[in-house]
Amino acid sequence: MGLDLPSGGHLTHGFYTKTRRVSATSIYFESLPYAVDPATGLIDYPALRHHAALFRPKCLIAGGSAYPREWDYKTFRDVADESGAYLLVDMAHISGLVATGAADNPFEYADVVTSTTHKSLRGPRSGLIFYRRKPLAAAGQGVDMEAAINGAVFPALQGGPHNHQIAALAVQLREVATDAFKEYARQVVRNASALADEMVKLGCKLATGGTDNHLVLWDLRPLGFTGSKAQLLFDKCSITLNKNAVHGDRSAMNPGGVRLGTPALTTRGFDEEDFRRVARFLRRGLDIGLEIQKVTGKKLVDFEPALEGNQELEQLREEVEEFASKFSMPGVDPEAA
Repeated sequence: MGLDLPSGGHLTHGFYTKTRRVSATSIYFESLPYAVDPATGLIDYPALRHHAALFRPKCLIAGGSAYPREWDYKTFRDVADESGAYLLVDMAHISGLVATGAADNPFEYADVVTSTTHKSLRGPRSGLIFYRRKPLAAAGQGVDMEAAINGAVFPALQGGPHNHQIAALAVQLREVATDAFKEYARQVVRNASALADEMVKLGCKLATGGTDNHLVLWDLRPLGFTGSKAQLLFDKCSITLNKNAVHGDRSAMNPGGVRLGTPALTTRGFDEEDFRRVARFLRRGLDIGLEIQKVTGKKLVDFEPALEGNQELEQLREEVEEFASKFSMPGVDPEAA
């Protein structure tokens, strides 16, 4: 059981549609999603407990790619124990926050914790798997977790270690232990909160009404706009974001929201006031897009060509680039760039 994709989950947690099984975890395993409460956008823990009692999953996954709130790991542990499941926490997006205490710690409750290393952890592309040699799950008693997981990685699924990636990750994990990285992680959370607060003041609807971590999920449906249009629109303004499903969406290809994250700009030196300005750029860009849509209509195929040569978008792009150029770019000497 994993969080449903439109609720903020991840494709790899068993996602499927009415017509097909999308990821390997739904193709090779029977999966059942749990979801958020439509009224609050928060995980519906009573419904999770109810469905887990009926489905009896062997693995319960806590983690997602677009859920902006903390995870109640204790409740997940309780539900896993009640249904006889392993608890796997996928902290790919928040591992940099977990490592520094800027987000809740899942290790007390999980049997297995996984993470990528190139998101908030700010390292190279690779992955980490943590496991208990003696699982908490009743189903894991007597199971050699170390042998099972190591054997699944190699030789079952992978081979040929990438030593350059391993070395790069070692360098990054050393940096994660520094005070500077801890301050970065705290600033990531402060910046996300400032961005969310300013967007709400500007009349933007956010999933759950705000954020506890590094990301903001902007629901564009009340404005009659789509994530696909917003992604194209903001590309023209030199603002990179991605279209993203929000709860209630029927299509991940044409979703009703966009996802915004603060780690990259925090690394460049942005603070809370800078992110408030980013929020104003976002609202201004969206308003321009709404005016364009009034002329072109709702179809994306008609909307996209109308972005070319739009003077308001050009002006916004120039202001965004001038603002962003004041901040350093990691690995690049601003004087020589």
